[in-house]
Amino acid sequence: MAYNISIYHETRRVKENGKFSVKIRVYNKHDNKKTVRYFTTGIDLTEKEFETIWLNPENKNLRGTNKEIELKLRAIEKRANDEAQAMSVFDFSKFETKLFRKSTDKNNIKYYFNLAIEKNKNIDKIGTAESYRYTLNSLANFSELVNKCNIEKLTFNEITVEWLKAYEKFMINKGKSYTTIGIYTRTLRAVFNNAIEQNDISNDIYPFGKNKYKIPRTKKVKKALNSIQLKALYNSKVENNKEEEAKDFWFFSYACNGMNLKDIALLKYSDIDDNMFKYYRAKTFDKSSEKTEITIYLTDFTAKIIDKYGNENKNGFVFEIISKEDDINTQYKKMKKLQSLHKRSHKENSESK
Repeated sequence: MAYNISIYHETRRVKENGKFSVKIRVYNKHDNKKTVRYFTTGIDLTEKEFETIWLNPENKNLRGTNKEIELKLRAIEKRANDEAQAMSVFDFSKFETKLFRKSTDKNNIKYYFNLAIEKNKNIDKIGTAESYRYTLNSLANFSELVNKCNIEKLTFNEITVEWLKAYEKFMINKGKSYTTIGIYTRTLRAVFNNAIEQNDISNDIYPFGKNKYKIPRTKKVKKALNSIQLKALYNSKVENNKEEEAKDFWFFSYACNGMNLKDIALLKYSDIDDNMFKYYRAKTFDKSSEKTEITIYLTDFTAKIIDKYGNENKNGFVFEIISKEDDINTQYKKMKKLQSLHKRSHKENSESK
């Protein structure tokens, strides 16, 4: 084995209680590198207690508290070895996560959703994190209302083909579209795949795929606005400054070959060079190793929008949709708010025509 696990008594530092910390010592040898790390057990012992309880194999007469401590240390050591053995390649980060979680977490749906939410937040993928959160809330609603099972206790084993079909029916009865159902069940499938990849659940209980539950697929029909509709939308009257702003940014996006609102918000003056600007599409930037730079040539209209809404200092972000002082969560909320106003204004103006 590339690793070795043992119980270790840290006697270099005495604690306030006059005892020393008992730890799990993990030695790992991989790619000709040797690494040793220590993980706390939450148990403190004097040197005499450690010798009596752990180092003296001939001592068969442990009683009371000493016996309880011995059993607890053996259980911790066994769990550490079990978690390490379950990994195809030993990894300290994964080992630490598995060692300190509850024993039931490995089969818990909410636990794995929360892992995905935190992971995406940590890499600034707030939209993806929100998608996992919306899915978890939907599953919790179904599980508690229909199956009378609290989401805290929902396990992977319980989500069968029949469970998923019942969930689909539940969503349809609530007026949800097959598109929404498809998004949520694909997110759930990703959580299953993560748990299988971590060797926490067996592939045998996987409920998706051939002869199992098939995620609904809908064909997205994209309808382009014709010139008459575009003219009507462009000439439509707005009721306030916010609607005017939403309308202007919609046409700015249209004139920039469908530029995403997030990319508009992230556009900087340093991206603009004379009569054009260049950017990388934020939505696909992390998904591809090959980064494609997009070039947009300014027109009289787009230049006018930049002059109208661009910040006065002509530095940093072009538009004051977000601020460099905003954290990633605040940026996301501001962009979502403008996007919602943008969609509502567009819909209302389109229907009025």
